[in-house]
Amino acid sequence: MRILVAHNAYHYRGGEDTVVDAEVALLRRRGHEVCPYRRDNAELEHISRLKAGLSTLWSQQTVTDIRRLYARFKPQLIHAHNIFPLISPSLYAVARELRVPVVQTLHNFRLICPQAMLLRDGHSCTDCVGRVPWRGVVRRCYRHSFAQTAATAAMISVHRVAGTWRRDVQRYIVVSQACRDLLAIGGLPMEKMTIKPNFVELPEAPDWTERSGGLFIGRLSQEKGIAALAEALRQVPGLTIDVYGDGPMREMVERTPGLRYRGFQPPEVLRERVRRAAYVLVPSTGIESFGLVAIEAFACGTPVIASAQGGLREIVSHGHNGLLVPPGDADALANALRHAESNADDMLRMGANAYQSYLARYTPERNYEMLMQIYHEAIASMPSPSLSPTHAENRAGRQ
Repeated sequence: MRILVAHNAYHYRGGEDTVVDAEVALLRRRGHEVCPYRRDNAELEHISRLKAGLSTLWSQQTVTDIRRLYARFKPQLIHAHNIFPLISPSLYAVARELRVPVVQTLHNFRLICPQAMLLRDGHSCTDCVGRVPWRGVVRRCYRHSFAQTAATAAMISVHRVAGTWRRDVQRYIVVSQACRDLLAIGGLPMEKMTIKPNFVELPEAPDWTERSGGLFIGRLSQEKGIAALAEALRQVPGLTIDVYGDGPMREMVERTPGLRYRGFQPPEVLRERVRRAAYVLVPSTGIESFGLVAIEAFACGTPVIASAQGGLREIVSHGHNGLLVPPGDADALANALRHAESNADDMLRMGANAYQSYLARYTPERNYEMLMQIYHEAIASMPSPSLSPTHAENRAGRQ
């Protein structure tokens, strides 16, 4: 199969970028031809705010680029990941013109929330879900900017009214049931959404000897539960958690007793550290669509202490492969930390179960099967042609 993969990379590399690269590598290993179409948020430094805002609604460059790629590569399917802000929904329109089915992975809640993470002041917020997102504009939810939030809200509203989300995407991939439910409330077609979790690939089986201590890995920001973790550690004197990552709360981490800042480390270093940890912490206060760190821990045979909301609640089963606590509840988190530190055998048992959870749901092999099924469904669901493929190809070649 020939697949065009479209992705707008983030200014700071994150989980979505990692997932896209892993999926492209998986497809190529299985013999498929993959043509990447990438834009990068670094481009925003060289264009005006007005042009950036307009490109959120419609990018003529995307239309031109995709027509040229079609003429050269003839993709049988377009798999889109992040299209905001530089690719834009114009990708869907040119795909419809060329009669190429579109699969859209929704890594976050951008199509129903200007801020994309259903987050306000460090806590979950669904005020705009299923409504015109004027509240997000007034509150400047996206980057604390009225103009940038307004542009994003306009993109959501204009394309919702125009029917873009229902008409121009053949299949949506969502990473959890929680995502599917919220996106359906926000107006996306439930019948087009398929749950396919992310995956990780690790070369070695876990080793359960010489495990100790806890880790936090991720962006150092309010929605990741850093403040709640700091408060919990005040209740567990003598315990130190290693923190890997970077972000706006780095200085707070560096000066907080009980948090030992380890910086931003390459994947192989993090993997080895997780393999030696007794548990990994994911105490997010925002609604996590999935939780890539959690399944990376599972693949290493390490249980997870996580917030009981969003996709995390579907990954972590309390007392089986980890522990769940109410989001933002420092007291409950402190109790979970005490249990983890006082019951090493129980954490090892949960770690063994965590690895079995990985084998059952989050391996590349299982993921590939699900992805192929979605691709074939998308191709089969294309409506009858109103424009012949030859005509479309000729038209693309003249651009």
